[in-house]
Amino acid sequence: MRSTPLRWYSLLLIPLLIGVWGCEDVREGFEDGVAAARADDGYRVAVARFSHETCTFCPGGDPGIDDWTRLGPPLEGDEVLESSSYVAGFVHQSREFGDVELIGLTSPRGVFGGTSRSWNQEEVFDHFVGQMLEELEAAMPVDGVFLSLHGAMAVRNIPRPEAEMARRFREVVGPDVPIVGTFDLHGNEDGEFLEWADGSFVTKRFPHYDARRQGERAARYLRSVIRGSYSPTKAVRRPPILTATVLQWTGQSPVMDIMERARRWEDREPGAYVNVFLGFPWSDVPTLGTSVHVTTNDDQGLADEIADDMAEFIWRVRADWASGEFPAPEEAVELTRQAIAVGETPVVLGDYWDRPGDATWTLRELLDQGVGRVLYSALTDEPTLDWIWEEDLQPGDAFDREVGGYTGEQAGEPVRIEGTLIWRGDRWGYDRVAAIEHGDGSVLILAPAYQQNTSPEQMRFGPIDPDEFDVFVVKSRVHFRRGFDETGYAPTIIIVDAPGDWFGTVRLEALDYENTRAEDFYPFGEPEGWNAEAPSRW
Repeated sequence: MRSTPLRWYSLLLIPLLIGVWGCEDVREGFEDGVAAARADDGYRVAVARFSHETCTFCPGGDPGIDDWTRLGPPLEGDEVLESSSYVAGFVHQSREFGDVELIGLTSPRGVFGGTSRSWNQEEVFDHFVGQMLEELEAAMPVDGVFLSLHGAMAVRNIPRPEAEMARRFREVVGPDVPIVGTFDLHGNEDGEFLEWADGSFVTKRFPHYDARRQGERAARYLRSVIRGSYSPTKAVRRPPILTATVLQWTGQSPVMDIMERARRWEDREPGAYVNVFLGFPWSDVPTLGTSVHVTTNDDQGLADEIADDMAEFIWRVRADWASGEFPAPEEAVELTRQAIAVGETPVVLGDYWDRPGDATWTLRELLDQGVGRVLYSALTDEPTLDWIWEEDLQPGDAFDREVGGYTGEQAGEPVRIEGTLIWRGDRWGYDRVAAIEHGDGSVLILAPAYQQNTSPEQMRFGPIDPDEFDVFVVKSRVHFRRGFDETGYAPTIIIVDAPGDWFGTVRLEALDYENTRAEDFYPFGEPEGWNAEAPSRW
């Protein structure tokens, strides 16, 4: 039985092979064993959320700490673990592992007025991030950090807020603790975040159906880095393309094709993560525009290959997604009347450009052209809501007042509405919302700040039944397609343009950028030094 001695010799050789790392399979098995032994005690991961899509051109004023706490005090502990779809996905996947302890760091809920507010004050950033870091220091040691971010936050005197946040966290946890973040695809991110963090996970769909999925992916990735089975290598490319978000709908080509190409790379190359930021042009920041983030498992050549390919493809199809034209209010309402005449209802009119939410151009046209059965949801008008509450108007009381048109020329003139108050109360996280019935079966909903409604169900409250209306007006660019278009609810979708070159429109060259130049991007100029065949050198 000569095989028995051979088996013994093989067993004696294993420690030697491990010692000299002569066998990759043996080494990986040894590392997995070490990781498994360590996992007996579990992994501790800190979780924080700080997310804002900042319109620096909006006239809402620089929000302070009071604005960030008006909707409620900061979330604490387990509340943080339920704070967004990204976080929900991360938490769900982490708990599925059974060996991850999650530590929620106190995080702000959101700013009053949302994306209609202007620059964040530096004090706001320092306050909330400082609070997180104090709690993180008290919770040390941790094995990993998860940050739920946006990518288009803008802060006075802090050019790259998300990267700065990662840098400050890195100072606390040291060089060896992995940090990952999730982002909205509208983020303006260059490569600096990945200088301090180990991975970024960006939604590939707009509307963002996959926010939870990106959180789950981030959890799996972070745990693999903690366990030592994944060694991140990174590549970043920035094809110089600047687009309005209304053009970034992933339900149509070529943006759909860009995201599919990223998914195809991920399917072909195990361990590759390909993320595309399409940018947010109303943040006047130096990192403005399109970018690609790629991470691979200890394979820099592959990371560069994928990043180059994605940048070249995005550049090649740029003409079909970087610009667009839409009907002005008068034409859009005429098209609405035509759709009603042939029964192609309901019609959705998307005031894509109106970020403050108080513009009256479409409302006036609907009234002037005699269109009835319109549900307008919603018009920003906090002064009128204050008046309703001060006068103690109740459902059934007469309403006669000018509404909207508060934020300057781009908002248009206030419009007089005569009708009846049919509902008042709290809605959508606001303590004051009102609905006024007027004209031929139309209802106007007033909100105290910008409100982007994306589905009929958000408008189903009190006496309001969305199914009874022929026309909806929403202050939305793409998100509304989730509930009205992609569900088949509304057969007619009309994107409405502004009658001027104001912020929020596709005419970005009209904006007075201070930290970048529109002409440095396609389609507003010819970027100098860009070579699509060698994007890594740009």
